[in-house]
Amino acid sequence: MKNTGLLVAGVAVIAFVGLALARDLATIKAAGTIVIGTEGAYPPMNFFKGKDLTGFEIDLTNALAKNLGLKTEWKVLSFDALLPALGQGRFDMVAASHTITPERAKAVDFLEPEYCTDGVWVTKAGGPKTVAELAGKKIGSDVGSTNLAILSTLKGVNASDIKSFPKATDALQALIAGRIDAWSVDRFPAEDAIKANPSAKLVLGGVIYVQRNAMAVAKGNTALRAELNKGLANIMKDGTYAVISKKWFKQDIRCK
Repeated sequence: MKNTGLLVAGVAVIAFVGLALARDLATIKAAGTIVIGTEGAYPPMNFFKGKDLTGFEIDLTNALAKNLGLKTEWKVLSFDALLPALGQGRFDMVAASHTITPERAKAVDFLEPEYCTDGVWVTKAGGPKTVAELAGKKIGSDVGSTNLAILSTLKGVNASDIKSFPKATDALQALIAGRIDAWSVDRFPAEDAIKANPSAKLVLGGVIYVQRNAMAVAKGNTALRAELNKGLANIMKDGTYAVISKKWFKQDIRCK
């Protein structure tokens, strides 16, 4: 109970400070540039190809900003530090595949969902195929992800067998090396990893839960949230979203 109380208090402080430090819509429009935080280590959503930051979310957010007449400036930070940094005013918004959860919504204001997906796992051939078969297995995911919290609720999955890694790509490498039995991750990065590592003989496991993922702004930054939602709706309506989505996934991944 003590830890829960500290967490709630911390969320309240972050929300208050975030509103105090965040740039408002008028300031951002006057500057002509919106500053965005992302992880840069979550292919195909946001990642580096050489020195270039790329991915579905990078293309999508750049298109959203362009629709609103803004340029983009990207800043890269570890996933678990992104939302606290948003609250500290280090950037104007975050685009890093954050699943919408009640706890996160206490600290930030989410936009409308940018895409929907499944929380799944990846394993090697012969590994666990069902949720029941995850019992007693070593499972990894990245620090700060919703996947870690969900894993701890699964029947038969021991807390000692849940391993956290700095980045999703670190968990993937641990799976390939045989240090864990399964890697818990979103469907699209899972499918991307399987294609990118054919010699590892990775296979897709089952669905653990359904995710609605969204960009976020500091708590209380209502005018900015409304403007970004307008831009997101515009590019969904004019076909831009579909073009970007099909470029990366050969399908439209918006929430139905």
